[in-house]
Amino acid sequence: MAKIRVGINGYGTIGKRIADAVLKMPDMELIGVIKITPDYGAYIASMKGIPIYTIRDRLDAFKSRGFKVEGVLEDLLEDIDVLVDATPAGYGMKYLDSIYRRFMEEKGLKVVFQGGEKPEVAKKSFNAYCNAAEAYGAESLRVVSCNTTGLLRTICVLDKAFGVERVRATIVRRAADPKEDRRGPVNSIKLNPPKIPSHHAIDVKTVVPGIDVETAAVVVPTTLMHVHSVYMVLHREVSIDDIVEELSRWNRIMLIDAESTGIDSTAKLIEASRDLGRPRYDIPELIVWRDTIMARGRELWFIQAVHQESIVVPENMDAIRAVAKTDGYPEKSIELTDKILGLGRIFKLG
Repeated sequence: MAKIRVGINGYGTIGKRIADAVLKMPDMELIGVIKITPDYGAYIASMKGIPIYTIRDRLDAFKSRGFKVEGVLEDLLEDIDVLVDATPAGYGMKYLDSIYRRFMEEKGLKVVFQGGEKPEVAKKSFNAYCNAAEAYGAESLRVVSCNTTGLLRTICVLDKAFGVERVRATIVRRAADPKEDRRGPVNSIKLNPPKIPSHHAIDVKTVVPGIDVETAAVVVPTTLMHVHSVYMVLHREVSIDDIVEELSRWNRIMLIDAESTGIDSTAKLIEASRDLGRPRYDIPELIVWRDTIMARGRELWFIQAVHQESIVVPENMDAIRAVAKTDGYPEKSIELTDKILGLGRIFKLG
């Protein structure tokens, strides 16, 4: 079977991770990435042998820096089956209106957007554990944001097993990604936004509209990970053992025992990932601290952690296969993604 020919517009925090994942997938071929600035990211892509494309008015900038450029965005779109848009928030919609739509209509191009875009950018918002089957064959999908992905993994898994009646979550957000030196943590805890619900609950409902969920969010001075305090009311009574058993079944959710491992902070999670040799210390799994799980009747409460730089990478692999209409979807896609990325195996602790 022919490989899915993939292009990526944007080679930043998310785009470069998606590119590396595509390069590993046996059923995908990375045709090229779009860069608009001839910076260190372009040097890295070039060193990895990834073909670089740009937009028309940036050609001279790349050539003056000695980069080999394969062509412009339109050239890449002519030569691929699926485009992953990993541009900064809001640019995906601009590209859709100005360029992508023509190739979608004339060439059958499929597009996968990221959660920084508004829901209306794509036919459906996507999470592999929630609505993968319904996403099959869509001409475009929007992989929801890192925090929304984290919330949806536990919500959908527990809803299928026990039924979820209500969710209330407080999101403690990192202030910036580690590489972002033009902004960063401030000496403050800032409401984000100064109202309830935050946009995360609204975003969850774009994937599972029937769930009663509300969220609040604050920003704190860290760059490593987000942390969620999640409270649920289920349709039936459960025990802690019930929850542990169910969450343990899923490769993209990792239970860690803080008491036995000593891993009781995001800093220690990142250090453990470094020590285990994870590329870029990425943790695509959602981390749930087993010690924090409290079950009382139909009430459930736990704390989870989200590595914002990598958690959406597995979902992007499955979204690519969904729009490409691969055989055996979604089960075979999820299984292959988890196997190739080593999810649920390398990071078993406690």
